[in-house]
Amino acid sequence: MGNAWWNLTLRFLLELAALLGIGMAGWSFSSGSWHWILALGLPFIAAVLWGTFAVSGDPSRSGRAPVPVPGMVRLVLELVILLAGAAGFHVAGYAVAGITVAALIAISYALSLGRLGWLLRQ
Repeated sequence: MGNAWWNLTLRFLLELAALLGIGMAGWSFSSGSWHWILALGLPFIAAVLWGTFAVSGDPSRSGRAPVPVPGMVRLVLELVILLAGAAGFHVAGYAVAGITVAALIAISYALSLGRLGWLLRQ
């Protein structure tokens, strides 16, 4: 699949940005003590899902899959979490950051067509 190191780095940074954006959305949509519960809880749930449901043998990850899923399921999970993060920036009032993250997601996936094909064959 041959992902360049910089694209793997970009993917990792996008994962972190997604968690931040999801947390910001959780904070924006709540008040009182719910600010902290959602701002920390929603990214935690997203991170657990990201790390748990994987395709066995995915070389862009460790290759391990705590809960093996088909490639299409993994792809949908990735896109939902990443795009939720981009949307989270937007709804938290950081529209430019949200649009930038969404554009970087599109670029990363466009440069990962080999991985996308591999995922869809699994």
